[in-house]
Formats: sequence, structure tokens, C-alpha cells
Amino acid sequence: MTMNIEFYYRKKIPVVILGATGLVGQKFVQLLDGHPWFVVESVAASEESAGKIYRDVVDWQMNTPIPEEVAGLRVEKCVPKMEATMAFSALSPSVAWEIEEEFAKKGYPVISNAKSHRMDPMVPLVIPEVNNRHFKLIESQGYHDNGFIVTNPNCAVIALAMALKPLQDQFGVKSVQVTTMQAISGASNRQEVALEVEDNIIPYIAEEEDKLEKEPLKILGTLSETDVKPADFSISAQCNRVPVSDGHLENISVKLHDQASKQDIIDLWRNFKGEPQGLQLPSAPHYPIHYFHQDEFPQPKKQRDIERGMAVSIGRLRECSNFDWKFSILSHNTVRGAAGCAILNAELLVKQGYIFW
Repeated sequence: MTMNIEFYYRKKIPVVILGATGLVGQKFVQLLDGHPWFVVESVAASEESAGKIYRDVVDWQMNTPIPEEVAGLRVEKCVPKMEATMAFSALSPSVAWEIEEEFAKKGYPVISNAKSHRMDPMVPLVIPEVNNRHFKLIESQGYHDNGFIVTNPNCAVIALAMALKPLQDQFGVKSVQVTTMQAISGASNRQEVALEVEDNIIPYIAEEEDKLEKEPLKILGTLSETDVKPADFSISAQCNRVPVSDGHLENISVKLHDQASKQDIIDLWRNFKGEPQGLQLPSAPHYPIHYFHQDEFPQPKKQRDIERGMAVSIGRLRECSNFDWKFSILSHNTVRGAAGCAILNAELLVKQGYIFW
């Protein structure tokens, strides 16, 4: 079901941000400031913060001031008693499963950045340009009234899956090897990691390699009546934390089923678009993928903010002696890789008639 948003909605959709004081929660606050469809009605966080004014408890890390409309809000407990219509979740995985379930059972659509429900067979794990057909799983979740849970993938997975999607559709993917160089802002203990990674590289990020090897297979898998059959190829991942503020860089090698030329692949990436572009959703980049011919690109400092941080940058496509092709990709890990993807999911869910009030 689709609808004309501009005609149907006479006011903005009120939302609550769960886990609003953390880094991803702050990014939600920043990106939703002035959003044409959504307005932050409530912010919720831990019991230690509950009852206090948001500006007084948040350690604000964004490069813009706290929006005045949010700064003065009183932080609430993460219980489903808000006036908001839907919830954006930036909760820690340690508490996300239970709290998100509680909200869904009370009729709230929950758009989650947490990992807790990502691999649940009945929960869509969605990148809007790649697999929004998986939203159909919502209809079988069985929560009360309009409640459901939708997740977006791990921050490094989003860029990887977007780069692989057109290749899988056109040529078929046999196997993938990926090595990531991930920014400090992707760490939950950001300040501690910033100290450890100064003049250093940490060749381990807890649970990250498992996510890189499993989540893309669900995203690129085949939808059935009750779940998603994973894509039939293997991924080997190695993940590193590097001294970069924002932007995950990944080096990828891929083996394809069918032959492809370099220009074929570049053309696929440059022409890649999805439903968010066709619908001109507020957060959608005009071009989800940007390809660069310069040997030294992409770089976090120079390409992470392309299209407000919502585009993926790719470069250095060349033949691989062990696989078929190798290349580098870059994405802004807290925008496209986290809050921005969740907001784009919500916009598409509104357009498709899954969110209303």
C-alpha cells in the first residue's frame, strides 16, 4: 500500500529515540532536526538519566548544537508509555532485545540500529535500496496492533552489501574476502578506544567479523513466506580499528559466477538506484554509489560526507590474482551505517503504509 505523504499527513509523525544519550542516539537527534516527516517527541535512556533534562545528561559529540526542541526534553525511562507513534532504537544490545519487544507488543513500530534482532528469522534486516521487499516479514510478526520490529545492518555490512547487490544480480557472487579499517566512532567505548588506537591499529573488534560474514547473506537472500533463505556464497572477514574519527574503509576481493569487464562493473555501480531514489525520500542520496577513478580514492576524510553521508564511495577496481576483482569501499559509519539508514527505512515504511497514525 502506498500513499501521498504530502496530502495525507497534516502534521509530522511524533517519534521517540530509545538510547538517546549514546553516540548513535545523538546522531538520530541530529539527523531528525528539521525532518519534513518526523519530529522528536520524546527521548529515553537509562534509569540513571531518566527524569533529567536532555542537555544536562548528554555528552554531546555532534558537530552541530543540540536542537533546542530536544535539548529541553525530559529524559524518560525506556517503557512503552510515550505519546510517540514510533520508536527509533539506538539501545545497547544488552538491553535492546527486551525493550524493543515491549514496545512492539504495545503497538509501536520499532526501527532499530541494535544488533539484537538482526538475525531473527521473522525480523527484516533491511537496506532500503537493496532488499526492502523483506519488509513483508512484518506482516507475520504477530505483535499487537501496528507494532513491529525492523532492523538495519551493522555499519560495515551496509556498504559491503550495497557494493555486492548489483554484482550478485548481474553476475552472481561465489565468494568474498573483506578487510575493514573501521573508525573510532563505531566503538561503544569510544573514548577508551581513541586512546588505544592512537599511533596504533587494533586488529580485532569483538563480534564484528561474525556480523560481516553472516548479515550480508540474509540481506542478499531470498524471501519466502516465513523467513529469508540466505544467499549461497561465503564471506571471509578481518576487522581492524584504525585512528580515524568517522568513516569505515573496506578492501574487498570478489569471485563471480559469470565473466564481467571492469567497465561493466563500474556502470552497474554508477547506475545503481532503488525505491528510495524513485520515491525521492527525504534522506535518500541521489546516487547511492559513487565511483572514483583516482587511485588514491576513496578516503574517509574526503568522501565520507558525500550526499550528507548517505552515499557509498567505491574505487580502485582492478583484477585480482586470487579472486576475480578487488576494490575499496567507504561509508560514513554513523550516518549511512547507522542512524541514517534507520531513518531511510522509516521513510520507506511510511510510504509503503506500514507506519501511520
